[in-house]
Amino acid sequence: MAGTDEDTVAAEDDALYVLTAVLLTPAKFPSVLGDDYPEACAALGLAPMADGYGLVLGQDGDGARWTVVVDDVSLVAVAIASWDCGMEHDLSPDERTVVAALPGWPLAVAVAAPGVPAPHDPGPEVVDGAPLTPPDTSRWGPAQRRLGADEIALQWATWRDQIDDAEFPRPDGGDSPVSGNGESADAPEESDSPGDTGSGQVPRQDGSKGGHGGIRRVLAEARAYVDAPPPLGRVRSSFAPGDARTLRADGPGWSLVARTDDIAFVLLDDEPGEVLPVGRGPELPSLLEALDKIAVRPL
Repeated sequence: MAGTDEDTVAAEDDALYVLTAVLLTPAKFPSVLGDDYPEACAALGLAPMADGYGLVLGQDGDGARWTVVVDDVSLVAVAIASWDCGMEHDLSPDERTVVAALPGWPLAVAVAAPGVPAPHDPGPEVVDGAPLTPPDTSRWGPAQRRLGADEIALQWATWRDQIDDAEFPRPDGGDSPVSGNGESADAPEESDSPGDTGSGQVPRQDGSKGGHGGIRRVLAEARAYVDAPPPLGRVRSSFAPGDARTLRADGPGWSLVARTDDIAFVLLDDEPGEVLPVGRGPELPSLLEALDKIAVRPL
């Protein structure tokens, strides 16, 4: 997502050259910032308003990084959709929609505005307090775990192709291959993964009797969400081919990505770089259906 060279908005009485924009809403927010929408808002010092925000990232005339927060979500959503389609779109929010102009960027931005100094944080003579900085994803932890789950959701077919349903163990220990609930599965022996979850490893099977303890905990906590709804945005539902939905659920130390008509993948803070597949079995379908009913969906 990138704006045009002409895109500018006002920030601290100076022009902002727009580089990119993202949505911060209950159904769609940069998951690297938190496990749920209120946590992501808190990372920017914002109140979790029901309609959410648009975040416009750019540089001022001196090259300083700024994040302009606007409450015109539709305007930002249209700009993002246009950029994703390779179309130019002028993103110039009205000053009346600006909620805050925050120094720094909460996300990594790989481009820079032409004709101004290189990106840098505003100095202490301009702002009080520390500027926003992207979460540290250089080592495995919550931020990297959530980015890994993002990658699986975006590249579902690539990750799914690594899993042979015949490799899921039978719950009763029999010889006939049947997908089991709460079991991790063997992945094809490959040297690296199709996405980057922090260590370049492919899904693997734990092999312990009774299934993987971490997966059992995740499924139990996900089931608890059905009875006691979690903070807004911890369970999200988005488009998938056919009549299916892509589900994303997060919790303390874990992320789950699933298709309502297929299997699930689990990532754990305690298992750096590992991607654990969960077979459908007799219980996963009903769990995914229940989660989809309580999930936040894009408007």
